[in-house]
Amino acid sequence: MSLSDIAEKIADGNLVVLSGAGMSTASGLPDFRGKDGLWKHKDPRLLASISAMENNRGEFVEFYRHRINMLEGVSPNRGHLILAGWERAGLLRGIITQNVDGLHQAAGSREVHELHGNLKQVRCAKCRAPYGSDLFLERDDCPACGGPLRPGVVLFGEYLPEGPMDLAEELSGTASSFLVLGSSLEVSPANAYPMIAKRSGADLFIINMTPTQLDYMADEVIHADIVETLEEIDKSVTSG
Repeated sequence: MSLSDIAEKIADGNLVVLSGAGMSTASGLPDFRGKDGLWKHKDPRLLASISAMENNRGEFVEFYRHRINMLEGVSPNRGHLILAGWERAGLLRGIITQNVDGLHQAAGSREVHELHGNLKQVRCAKCRAPYGSDLFLERDDCPACGGPLRPGVVLFGEYLPEGPMDLAEELSGTASSFLVLGSSLEVSPANAYPMIAKRSGADLFIINMTPTQLDYMADEVIHADIVETLEEIDKSVTSG
């Protein structure tokens, strides 16, 4: 199947996208499992977990302040903008994302379902009062009750939010085309959604720099730069 064939399927509408860390590398953010990935020199179970928040507070706060600072000045890349354009054109029904950087929303996408939360927000672990992440860079206690602040992301040891998961499952089961962008598909439940889509009759396309565990069931697999590939597909989508 050629890129123009994929573009034809997308142009028919009813597309759902699953995005992972590889979607944001062109914006300057590291992925998680690549050679320069975020987890290469850190054990996420020690730093991004409930246990770290409660028992290793200093390193936990330092780690998440670093991650929040990494978002400073980061902008959506051309790939994010293309997806937002497809949504405005009525071709893309929704984005399921494993990312916590908020770049899909910054690009203009509205139907974004965040499986792992968002680093743009923090909240009090005690009274649950919400704040912008800038506060976490200044202090790690809640101005309202003095409780510990925490990032608005899902930590290791926590359940994923039911709302986004339910919507993701509904979208996947009713999509005509399902496009995976920059996900290794190693993490559950995100790796279940392409399978749900495929088993429900959708065409499954995977664009990722490296092989994934679900390449065998995809209608087309492209191991190439995500943004460049989306740009090529978009030329055919918009010209058609």
